[in-house]
Amino acid sequence: MADLSQTTSSEVSGLSVAPEDIRAAAETIQGAVVETPCNYSRTLSSICGCDIWLKFENLQFTSSFKERGALNRLTALTPEERARGVIAMSAGNHAQGVAYHAKRIGIPATIVMPIGTPMVKIENTRHHGAEVVVTGATLEEAAAFARSHGEAHGMIFVHPYDDPLVIAGQGTIGLEMLKAVPELDTLVVPIGGGGLISGIAIAAKSIKPSLRILGVEAWLYPSMYNAIHDGNLPARGDTLAEGTAVKSPGKITTEIVRRLVDDIALVSEAELERAVATLISIEKTVVEGAGAAGLAALMSDPSRFVGQKVGLVLSGGNIDTRLIASVLTRELAREGRLTQLSLDIPDRPGQLAAVAALLAEAGANIIEVSHQRTFSDLPAKATLLQLVIETRDAAHLDEVMARLSASGLSARCA
Repeated sequence: MADLSQTTSSEVSGLSVAPEDIRAAAETIQGAVVETPCNYSRTLSSICGCDIWLKFENLQFTSSFKERGALNRLTALTPEERARGVIAMSAGNHAQGVAYHAKRIGIPATIVMPIGTPMVKIENTRHHGAEVVVTGATLEEAAAFARSHGEAHGMIFVHPYDDPLVIAGQGTIGLEMLKAVPELDTLVVPIGGGGLISGIAIAAKSIKPSLRILGVEAWLYPSMYNAIHDGNLPARGDTLAEGTAVKSPGKITTEIVRRLVDDIALVSEAELERAVATLISIEKTVVEGAGAAGLAALMSDPSRFVGQKVGLVLSGGNIDTRLIASVLTRELAREGRLTQLSLDIPDRPGQLAAVAALLAEAGANIIEVSHQRTFSDLPAKATLLQLVIETRDAAHLDEVMARLSASGLSARCA
């Protein structure tokens, strides 16, 4: 682990979590949590015009950084508290971290997860031995149930982010990143409730006060952005980055973010999808939406990072395989590599073969074919032909469309 200076920076003094708390957490979790790689990405650096290092927290046993804070909090429980058991609310990653380490050290655990939590996270949490209760339309509603249920049954509530011990555990990532790459200029960190970025900011700025910290939230859930900027942007909807879908950030974390975080970027759903697809394509690593938020911010505005040495935290990798397939397919469509075409053709023999031959000559691959004769405004002697085709890129798609037009076919992208 990196060695924190005994002389605490004035920036981090007086906060609820001190640098020595993070150093103690590092000793507590050592050996039970993976010290994940922090690797240089040559390709992403070339694409974005800066030097990029990736912290692979998706390689933890539960595929998320949340193990760190959960274990640090659980270890601090007294024997009497351990016997009573713990309860937590989570959209998935904190749930798995608590469930896994609670089972490992013999603490009964109950996890409350909001409706809509990805099934992979629910099943993984159950697999780790916790009792799972799925209730509440939002994380806040799940939290209210968890608190009341825990009080009724004498259980200890383990907060996912607004707890000094949890924050200290997450801060160990900052120690590891600066140990691996002391020359980093900027850290880009996703924000949900704020526990991750708070811990990292305290650790990192204690070692290197000049370091720039940038937080990232989805546009659909700009809760910390609102808190810091006194804004009122709405928080609503289903985001790919469900790990950041927090309407009310923590009180402790908001204070730390206000003091130590230099800026907060907001990213769109399309930018999150692009980042997930890029990490799979280039780094061959599976990252959930929240885990890809840092890269999404960097790719959406590379000019703000030009020439810098940037560390990105890939905070988690728990994403449904069906959702991965959807993200990858949608990205192919955005790149012009997968397109749905609609063509009006005469309803007589040989027409489909003629279209197929033209597409083959143009180098396009037909993925799906369907005819629509009934539910269409076309004349009775015509049919609507719908195709999904694969092309090399957007320029190739333009060539294919030109070839179809030159042949007298009325083709349009759906």
